[in-house]
Amino acid sequence: MEPLHMTEFGSDRYLEKALQQSQATQATPAPATPRLSQSQFILPLRGSSLSETDAPPAKSVDQKRSEKRGFGFLKNKFHVKGSAATTGSSVEPPNKRPSSTHSITAARRSLPFDHLFAALPNELQVEIIASLPLSDILNLRLASRSLHALVSLNETPITRYHLDHHVPAYAKRLYPAPRGIPLNLHYLCGLWHRLHVAAKLSHLICEWVSKELFFRNTEDKKREFAPQRERMRRRLIPRLFTVFHFFETYRTLHLKYMAEHGYGLHQTPYTINPIEAEILSMYDDRTLLQVHEIFPLVMASFDRRLRPPTYVGRVERSLRGYLREKPPEEVHVAILCLGGLRQVEKIWEVKGYNARRAAVDAWYSSIVQQTSEPEAKKRRGMLGLKRKKSSSVLGKPCTNDGASVSGSADSMSLAKGKQPESLVFCTSLADGMPMGSLSKEELKLLVPDLPGLRQIWSETAETLILDDRKIVQRQSDIRRNAQIFTDLISENSSADEDQWLYGTTAPDSLRPNLDAIEEDLME
Repeated sequence: MEPLHMTEFGSDRYLEKALQQSQATQATPAPATPRLSQSQFILPLRGSSLSETDAPPAKSVDQKRSEKRGFGFLKNKFHVKGSAATTGSSVEPPNKRPSSTHSITAARRSLPFDHLFAALPNELQVEIIASLPLSDILNLRLASRSLHALVSLNETPITRYHLDHHVPAYAKRLYPAPRGIPLNLHYLCGLWHRLHVAAKLSHLICEWVSKELFFRNTEDKKREFAPQRERMRRRLIPRLFTVFHFFETYRTLHLKYMAEHGYGLHQTPYTINPIEAEILSMYDDRTLLQVHEIFPLVMASFDRRLRPPTYVGRVERSLRGYLREKPPEEVHVAILCLGGLRQVEKIWEVKGYNARRAAVDAWYSSIVQQTSEPEAKKRRGMLGLKRKKSSSVLGKPCTNDGASVSGSADSMSLAKGKQPESLVFCTSLADGMPMGSLSKEELKLLVPDLPGLRQIWSETAETLILDDRKIVQRQSDIRRNAQIFTDLISENSSADEDQWLYGTTAPDSLRPNLDAIEEDLME
């Protein structure tokens, strides 16, 4: 059989030969690897759709009724805790008391689920809540004050349970638990947010690759290519998660570098970017090489997303309405280094080239406006007199002396240094999402000192791979283009891949989910 490089990449013949090679390698005996099966509880994604063969049996009417009231305890205020005695009159018939253990058990089974849950000790309630999906735990805090307090006061055991059972090993390697600080939901939701972005962006890149590079345009071709596309998507998620970590850490270290030295990288002579070298030293050899091989794919796919759909000519583009050119390189760099992969995902999901191009211009103009906006001058009244304050503060009526009529007790307590009564302001989730928006002062420092588009990652990573760490001996040993695509869609996988990515005793719930979700609870 002729080798793959002698056939046109992406053609039917190319995929046929790739399948034959994978089958030939699978014919040799290999150590058994754990099966990647879908789970109904997978972090960061809520759940995956079951196939027709795995569909659950039809439910009876009684089961459906019980499911509707299954989470009825969410709206309960829990002031009936230990109410088995109070509800016994409605369960027991008059003038008759249970005289055996069987009758007592039957009476307890007839109690509502919320009463049974409220009668449990707090330790058991926390264990039950910790086993729920993360999205349900966050929604549970909105049900009642008692549930909000129960979850807020037990963030550490809930977070520890999820870290032990539902967080991949590669995520905990890049974002270890903070030392000296108890585990909280902000740390767990930060991991959830980054995994969500990596999973969703992997889904979008695989759609683009299968359509633009492998020419899987018809429904039949998409159905045939579905297994290869799924393998590619699974393998891209950990690598895109590392790319998220790179840009997030780069922005933080860039601000730290300018604060320590008083100037940026443009005024620093260097052969290797010191900030990138510090970040890449956090990755092991295997991670560094794999991410370096797919990094051009991430950059090229996003660059192609910001270009007009056709390059036939100006006349056709004017007829179709694609009048805007692709944005300049400094806009690409600002999106990656200031907004990160979350901003890349938000722009990618905008439908239509003109709308997507307008979203890019609106985002970048807001950045430029903040960096170039002069400080507002204070207005002075005539003859040195101060202007009278507005009679409304945030829509609240005020008295003549400017004080609000309905003075907020929470704001007064915060001004005096006291904590408000509501626990909403005391939870760890009030710290915000990872790689959030920057202040005006930080933007003024970073925007003029951003690197060039072709200088991001590639030069520093290749120097470390070839010269410093010597992961590979020659530059030709780094897989490019067709080689990396063949490796992503092939069925071959090393025996220690699951152990390296997910841990030694990783259950099925640690595998990346196959479905993308539409919401992100971190926002």
